[in-house]
Amino acid sequence: MINIKKIFSLLFVSLLFCSTAFAKDLRFVQIDGARYSKEYNSETLKKLIDNVNNQQDIDFIVFTGDNINKPDVQILKDFLSEAKKLKKPFYVVIGDKDVNKHKDLSKKDYQNILRKKVRNIKAKETSYVFEKEGVVFFVVDGAKDVIPSTNGYFKDDVVEWVDANLDLYSNKNVVILQHFPLIPPEENENYMTFKPQKYIEVLQKHKNVKAVISGHFGVNKEETVNGITHITTAPVPCYRIIDIMDCDSQNPEFWAEVIEVK
Repeated sequence: MINIKKIFSLLFVSLLFCSTAFAKDLRFVQIDGARYSKEYNSETLKKLIDNVNNQQDIDFIVFTGDNINKPDVQILKDFLSEAKKLKKPFYVVIGDKDVNKHKDLSKKDYQNILRKKVRNIKAKETSYVFEKEGVVFFVVDGAKDVIPSTNGYFKDDVVEWVDANLDLYSNKNVVILQHFPLIPPEENENYMTFKPQKYIEVLQKHKNVKAVISGHFGVNKEETVNGITHITTAPVPCYRIIDIMDCDSQNPEFWAEVIEVK
């Protein structure tokens, strides 16, 4: 006689095993240094967006700074009109070329425009958090809008915000998205981050920071320092596809590929 109860028990165990056997994966695109204006780089960005739209299984896109060629409200709106042609959600990080209070585009103005124009960006501040497939992404602002500079500067209140949120999401894997690298991919005093040590110490204090993804230097480089993967990406016409494998495990793996659009 068939034991129906036993069959259902075996089926439940099998389904439970299958659900744990397939770990979550995540794929996203990083675009740095779009430097958009109608007179500069507009056609290149359009080609790049078409190329990204043809990629398979992309979950989202992040622009990691220097998104426009100069701080100008209309240029920002034009850039966002192009970016909205992406078929997947996108997020925006501020770089050194994006803001300048003296040219009528402060950080506050920039973020307000983002909130009005981009459906999935709701944060009032230029540093904010979003989550995908159980991975928490921190957008961290290191730009200056009062006295703009090519040197990144993560102010104490920003570092404290990172520290507090790493505590808040201590049970989640965290990936940090910012324009300015903490570990410079090459020696160039004009692009170095000002006094990054406090920020680095905060990241090392927490065990859930898995990667810091940035741009700014105009080079492609990947390295792991004290268990954190640091990825730096060159500007448009390049972009980078980043895969996080087993993103819900304690030790996710990162795979990154640079694409150059010609």
